[in-house]
Amino acid sequence: MVSEVDPPAVARLLHTIGVEDRGRLLAALARRFHDLDLAEDVVQEAMARALETWTVRGVPTNPQAWLLTTAKNRAFDIIRSDAVKARRLAGLRIESESGRGDHSDHADRLGEELSTADIGDERLGLFFTCSHPTLPEREKIALMLRFLAGLDTAEVAAAFLVDTTTMQQRIVRAKRRITTTGIPFDTPTSEQLQERLPGVLRVVYLIFTQGFTPTSGTSHSRTDLQEEAIALTRLLVGLLPTRTEARGLLSLLLLTRARAPARIDAGGAPVPLAKQDRSLWDSRLIAEGLGLALTGAGEPEAGPYTVQAAIAALHAEAATYAATDWEQILVLYGILSRMEPSPVVALNRAVAIGKAKGPKEGLSALEELAPDPRLAGYRPFHIARAITLSESGMPDHAEAAFRDALDCPGNDAESEYIEDQIRDLLS
Repeated sequence: MVSEVDPPAVARLLHTIGVEDRGRLLAALARRFHDLDLAEDVVQEAMARALETWTVRGVPTNPQAWLLTTAKNRAFDIIRSDAVKARRLAGLRIESESGRGDHSDHADRLGEELSTADIGDERLGLFFTCSHPTLPEREKIALMLRFLAGLDTAEVAAAFLVDTTTMQQRIVRAKRRITTTGIPFDTPTSEQLQERLPGVLRVVYLIFTQGFTPTSGTSHSRTDLQEEAIALTRLLVGLLPTRTEARGLLSLLLLTRARAPARIDAGGAPVPLAKQDRSLWDSRLIAEGLGLALTGAGEPEAGPYTVQAAIAALHAEAATYAATDWEQILVLYGILSRMEPSPVVALNRAVAIGKAKGPKEGLSALEELAPDPRLAGYRPFHIARAITLSESGMPDHAEAAFRDALDCPGNDAESEYIEDQIRDLLS
């Protein structure tokens, strides 16, 4: 134990551990006890116990191990006193590593034997638990933000513009579904990784896209969600350093996030890519993203996220919008459309056709997509069509397309931008 006791320093240390190690503690306990509620409760109790004990007796040499042992012992205490949990304990064949009462007097009995103890990193298993195929998408996102990004329920609720009670109910339903369906907390096998990693990556990507262009609310950007998605992807890459697509997603997010300072003007209005001040782009994120994209592009496991990262890299490397290599971007969208055909990929390819071959060709490609009902309520499709119609010298048709865009879901800042475009066309 450290002899000097400084209560504010203990509080700061516990806050840091809560930010940096809470996910590891939760994952270790969830895997052992197969109960997210129990894991969360005992981690919180261990934190409270630490604040009380460390300010009197000093900080342990390995505070994380102290917290894990304390939380684990408290979990055993709860299980022994709860008949339902006790039956589950017996079914899981979990054996206590300590005797009854260890939680109450652990401060005296935990000594320097914990100084070299290590906490196994079970977060990969928690990733796959939180993104299990049987969970609805919004529950996956909520769980991942709550238990891996470390946001509290109110913060997760704010991220998706719902009240805290609604989000609490969503998280409770997800945890109940995990328990009742027996979703495992174990680290996935190589076969499971291959099969389910795309689903995990998709959930993280959805978190980022909701932050990059929110589909509701007043702002055109949510930097908090972007940062959380990047943090989750960094964690995944740390856990799976050889997986090309995990690194590809990180590259894509970094290169996209790098444009954030130029995407919104001083009044909060969106700034189109063609008009952005590229000197405002974050060169540090671009350098990191380009390095990852270059490495991933040559690997045999390169998939959709790695291809999208290569597209983002071409945008990042262009000194000006006019210097963008649209021909190469069009080639990459062709590859992407074969890997992962979807209406959104088809839309982006149509836009690239217009930039590489001219507005007439681009408009023709967009019109081919118009019958797809999946794009009818997708605002970016109507915006792209409106811009292309305007570039093609058809302002009346462009105005109608912009009005179609206003009828689709989107954030208020984007709606104001569309209204400005309509006024410009009418002036």
